[in-house]
Amino acid sequence: MPSPGVDHAGGLEPGRNVDGRSEAHGFTERTPQLTQEYNVVVGMEVHAQLLTNTKMFCRCSADYQGAPPNTHTCPVCLGLPGALPVSNRAAVEATIRTGLALNCEIAETAVFARKNYHYPDLPKGYQISQYELPLCRNGWVEIELPDGGVKRIRIHRAHLEEDTGKNTHAGLHTLVDLNRAGMPLMEIVTEADIASADEAYAFLTKLRSILRYLGVNSGNMEEGALRCEPNISVRTPEQAARGELGTKVEVKNLNSLRAVRNAIAYEAERQADVLNGGGVIEQVNMGWDEDRQRTVLQRSKESSEDYRYFPEPDLPPLVVDRQWVEKTARTLPELPDAKERRYRQDWSLRPADAGAITGEKAVADYFEAAVAAYGREDGKPQRMANWITDELFRLLYADGEGQDLRQIADTRVQPQQLAALVQMVDAREINANTGKKVLEQMYSSGDDPQAVVEREGLAMVSNTDVIDAAVQAAFDSNPDELARYRSGEKKLFGFFMGQMMRATKGKADPQAARRRLQEMLDSS
Repeated sequence: MPSPGVDHAGGLEPGRNVDGRSEAHGFTERTPQLTQEYNVVVGMEVHAQLLTNTKMFCRCSADYQGAPPNTHTCPVCLGLPGALPVSNRAAVEATIRTGLALNCEIAETAVFARKNYHYPDLPKGYQISQYELPLCRNGWVEIELPDGGVKRIRIHRAHLEEDTGKNTHAGLHTLVDLNRAGMPLMEIVTEADIASADEAYAFLTKLRSILRYLGVNSGNMEEGALRCEPNISVRTPEQAARGELGTKVEVKNLNSLRAVRNAIAYEAERQADVLNGGGVIEQVNMGWDEDRQRTVLQRSKESSEDYRYFPEPDLPPLVVDRQWVEKTARTLPELPDAKERRYRQDWSLRPADAGAITGEKAVADYFEAAVAAYGREDGKPQRMANWITDELFRLLYADGEGQDLRQIADTRVQPQQLAALVQMVDAREINANTGKKVLEQMYSSGDDPQAVVEREGLAMVSNTDVIDAAVQAAFDSNPDELARYRSGEKKLFGFFMGQMMRATKGKADPQAARRRLQEMLDSS
């Protein structure tokens, strides 16, 4: 018999969670633990809106964000009779760049096709896409696993298509904005190589990073510029051994990396519950409910036959010149994996720091500019990495900018200023703790570190007389602790060090202070 709350087809009864609890009792957020009876299998469909000046098949401006509804349209966008499309060369080149970065084969000939379906945000009644002959295929991306290993996720294809408009549901009415219709969209489809929600998160993070490095997509999921629909299924180990796949379910409405991970984990658990209850999984589209942290049924999923694909009669085949591909390949930037290897091999960065810095191109650019000003010898790149990942990131997160580390490009602390600050710490003009306080003021004001130190009187105290006076004051204020130390309780050294640093407001040279404290404690 099917388990409570699950119908025989693998859907959900209205008003019920997977485990049969009434929604009236509230939803308890949980991290689903998939039973060991099943393996998770995930394939990803990722739609990336390309950063071009105009739309895919017309001259309408692609800068439609924030514009009044239906003001970035033309007869081509609206599908009016007699309007003919013309391919956007910049969009084609952006897709070729992406294909090369994803280690894909670039087709010599690609063909646009009509994908036929009816929906209010699709004025033509069909979408121009690519089907049998995509622009890119057979690529791969490597992701790092939690155990430090590397897994290759195969890319089945990457092709061009046009975006649809946007529906806004308001009460009994649906409003249609066609400003987005016709925007160049690149669809990237993986093979079903992803085996967990965490692997999906790692893949999408890496893909977004590559797209941003290439400058072809903003990666802003919250704006819909990058959209992901995972296809999720579960299977038993015996099915896996036979090469069989379970029935896949596609999940939509995912507007963050976190949502992708949570939705996959939840949906895999839901499917396992259905199968364990004797139910059957149907091939459907589910939507992600962010508030309740669960998937909900949307509609049955179409097959490719339902779309009645056929070659687009108004566009000739896209012939890709090999010289164009080779020229494009020469313009590719250093990508995150290559940059991370260089940092680790040439600059001896710790793997965690190299990964944190190369994840966003803006952070890597900032780091390289800071290292150029600071120097590359004697472990300097690692010290600079420490200041960026520990201290500057801390300030970005505290300021709310850490949700998007690309904001480092707009921080008031210029790379050269950070290099000057670290040089002051190296030269013992200020100590490290004071340096952190100086950085906080630089972050707020944009002032040079020298100006902050002079204005606040933060220069490090190395004068022996001043240090001796601070040590003696610590002794005079704590005679009992001094007696205990001299009776053998050596752990009190740290207590006196703290007292002495407090007396100098943290400005004492730590090495000189430690040396004098030890000498004065040991004296009779």
